[in-house]
Amino acid sequence: MILDSKQIEAIIPHRYPFLLVDRIIELHPGASAIGEKDVLASDFFFPGHFPNEPVMPGVLIIESLAQTGAVALLSAEENKNKSVYFAGIRHAKFRRKVIPGDTLRLEVELKQQKKQFGLGKSKAYVGEALACEAEFTFIYF
Repeated sequence: MILDSKQIEAIIPHRYPFLLVDRIIELHPGASAIGEKDVLASDFFFPGHFPNEPVMPGVLIIESLAQTGAVALLSAEENKNKSVYFAGIRHAKFRRKVIPGDTLRLEVELKQQKKQFGLGKSKAYVGEALACEAEFTFIYF
């Protein structure tokens, strides 16, 4: 199942300029998702990060992964119309710069869900190169 940004907006509340997933290329509702973010020179954060060497901020890579995970979680029938929030981030590692012209492939697997809490594992790639990995905990209701 492929979702475009308008379909993503029907699942999660994020909107431009803070919707950081352009499309979902694989979706297993309630379990996992793979998304993509085209990193553009015109993205809102580049003029200030950094003016002479544009680099996508690591926290926004993490946010892109979280939004991909939110699509996986909230696309499950039993979670429709719920809200999901970060509860924590663990083991975040950044392996390479993400720059204009890159396409981030955002892979998220929801590993555990109990009542209103869950754990996700995520990795972001540029091509075959690992750019970022992190675990996150979330709460939803």
